[in-house]
Amino acid sequence: MQVFTTSLRDVKLIQPRRFGDSRGWFAEVYNEAAFSGAGLPTGFVQDNQSFSAKGVLRGLHYQLGKPQGKLVRVLAGHIWDVAVDLRPDSPDFGKWAGFDLKAPSAEEEIRMLWIPEGFAHGFLVLSDTAEVLYKTTNPYFPEGERCIRWNDPTLAIGWPLEALGGVTPSVSAKDDKGSSLGKAELPPPA
Repeated sequence: MQVFTTSLRDVKLIQPRRFGDSRGWFAEVYNEAAFSGAGLPTGFVQDNQSFSAKGVLRGLHYQLGKPQGKLVRVLAGHIWDVAVDLRPDSPDFGKWAGFDLKAPSAEEEIRMLWIPEGFAHGFLVLSDTAEVLYKTTNPYFPEGERCIRWNDPTLAIGWPLEALGGVTPSVSAKDDKGSSLGKAELPPPA
């Protein structure tokens, strides 16, 4: 397993080793000892899977009270995944980073994204459909659920909208009512 640093402090790209031959390939995508040895979390308590059509934008989600770290992986399709640092005491507060995540194939390696607690998360589906699986460090906590608008001008996230051919992203009614970063209820300092 290879672990790569990103432009955001504590957000990591993870690439498990694949072993293949003419029949296909095999990969160990999670191993508690390997994750622990790489300084990654091992206490995952919930797996979530979503299926979305092209142009669907989910996010930017986070939880207060029971924050979720997320280990994100694409099972089918292609997404542009975004993490936003909401930790008030972080030097990266308010900064975002975007990552192309695709389903593995003969050419595409497995790439997973680790987004720690204290970050908002969202993604835009760039393929016809996409299936996303993510492990979380805390269960879903409806009372703590929060959302920042995907198009908040303060964040100025460079979503790859040109890949949608001029179509406006499809967001849920709940996500459409998300707050701006300036008005968002943020996680407490660590």
